[in-house]
Amino acid sequence: MTPRSPEHELVEAEVDGRAALRLVSHDAGLEATIVPSLAMLGWSLEVDGQDVLGHPGGVREYVERGVVTGIPLLHPWANRLGAGRIAGLDAATVDPGSMLVSLDPHGLPIHGLHLLDEGWEVVRREAGAGGAGVTGTLDLAAHADLMAAFPFPHEIAVAYDLRGDTLTVTTTLRATGDVPVPVSFGWHPYLRLPGVARAEWQVAMPVRRRAILDELQLPTGEREDVAIPDGPLGDRTYDDEFPVLAEPPVFALWGGGLRLEVAFGEGYPVGQVYAPERHDVVAFEPMTAETNALVTGDGLRRVPPGESFTATFGIRAARA
Repeated sequence: MTPRSPEHELVEAEVDGRAALRLVSHDAGLEATIVPSLAMLGWSLEVDGQDVLGHPGGVREYVERGVVTGIPLLHPWANRLGAGRIAGLDAATVDPGSMLVSLDPHGLPIHGLHLLDEGWEVVRREAGAGGAGVTGTLDLAAHADLMAAFPFPHEIAVAYDLRGDTLTVTTTLRATGDVPVPVSFGWHPYLRLPGVARAEWQVAMPVRRRAILDELQLPTGEREDVAIPDGPLGDRTYDDEFPVLAEPPVFALWGGGLRLEVAFGEGYPVGQVYAPERHDVVAFEPMTAETNALVTGDGLRRVPPGESFTATFGIRAARA
């Protein structure tokens, strides 16, 4: 029986032939659709029937070419790697020629390993007066191909919880072997404002320092102070990393009577802002580490054997 309550509901759904779960907040007019087999992909977030997530690619492009879309998990690294060697290991592990790896235009591994169809298990699905939620887990140690690329036994758990006008995404990494596991994951939530011209989108970015990047879009280690005033996006574009955020770290996009907020919770000290010219989307990306930290080791956290690390962010959709 499908869980149901007057305030919230969990409904079985389908996205491009794949089983999905829809979380519904009736009072807020908000629905979130999750596809567990696609690494717990957040496929849609609808406000009064209008999807506020951007889709540079569809399910097929995501599966076959790694074109990220909706709210995708980037694990075990976010954004780019400057090499295949992981900090603390003597040998290269991430093979740019592997089917598990997507490459950027410079041939660098990007957006983590392909964790689609690797045996994600839904371990929680519920709905009640307090909200609707689903949790999926993946034991990477159970897959030889994943362990060959990232030889750190661990389990990753992703929980989506919809309560009122806010969708909260909680990611937990549990070290299941006898070696510490480096933490460098992130998320890439694409946002948009249906029916509003991109130039009229208003943005707020609570950032204090920007990372200086080289020609390959990798951090050089240098930083510069920056303050971006709230205002229209206009014709501005971004593909920038901000290793120091202002408090509270709540990014916002609004216009046309709708306001979207992405609040970085504990565990996400770094933010990436992506607003390309070719797509009408803005991504406020919560990251657990700076780009390429998995290679350089700079600021890289590690989870001791038997312990866990949890990071949380939320997306609020409210009528302005």
